[in-house]
Amino acid sequence: MDQTITPIDPIAFQLGPLQVHWYGVIIGLGIALGLYLAISESKRLGLHPDTFVDLLVWAIPIAILSARAYYVAFEWDYYSQNPGDIIKVWNGGIAIHGALIGSVITALVFAKIKGISFWKLTDIAAPSIILGQAIGRWGNFMNQEAHGGEVTRSFLENLHLPQFIIDQMYINGTYYHPTFLYESLWNIAGFILLLILRRKANLRRGELFLSYVIWYSIGRFFVEGMRTDSLMLTEYLRIAQVISLVLIVVAAALIIFRRKSGLARHAYNDKSNEEVNM
Repeated sequence: MDQTITPIDPIAFQLGPLQVHWYGVIIGLGIALGLYLAISESKRLGLHPDTFVDLLVWAIPIAILSARAYYVAFEWDYYSQNPGDIIKVWNGGIAIHGALIGSVITALVFAKIKGISFWKLTDIAAPSIILGQAIGRWGNFMNQEAHGGEVTRSFLENLHLPQFIIDQMYINGTYYHPTFLYESLWNIAGFILLLILRRKANLRRGELFLSYVIWYSIGRFFVEGMRTDSLMLTEYLRIAQVISLVLIVVAAALIIFRRKSGLARHAYNDKSNEEVNM
């Protein structure tokens, strides 16, 4: 029976010679939903509704380039021999940590130019980012990548997964852990948590974004340990796990430091756009 399983075609549709991949469609969906949420929250907090549209004009291409550059840099042994593959982002191979680095730098510059609080921007964006990550992992599903180690079909069936997920985890004669799903579900839980925190908790400006960093990094640390395609720092150290641990410590330290030093004077729901300090 297993031999008859046909994987989902990674190409969603074709327009003449142009092949549109599910990976790109799903990433685009995540960006669109995230933008809608950010615009809605911007209006509530006194930002012009076009703020995030203007930001994304720069942030999206820079995030894609930095995410790809990050991945290529740590896989240079392969790409130095296959330079033509460097541009093939539709086949996967973009690193979320690289995208976050590019996005944060872009937001810093954008906020400075526009005279808007950087922390306010990132707080508003945090639920959108983690929702986009939750959706984006399904692009990995379509490409049959970002999976974990070998498992049996009965293991997957005991997780009560839909049949289409079980079948898509059958790759070259072997079933694999659907780590894309584990991370997606963790991110959905984080999205819900952030929505609750921003309305119910007495957060200071910057703390919602830093809470996102901590939540995402905890989940990524554990899921990364199950994956078979990790970028490696050494033979035993996975880059994403090291970065996740660093981000958890730095984000927690920033929350404490900004509160104790008086830098976090503005509440999350404050409609002013001024920045006390970084």
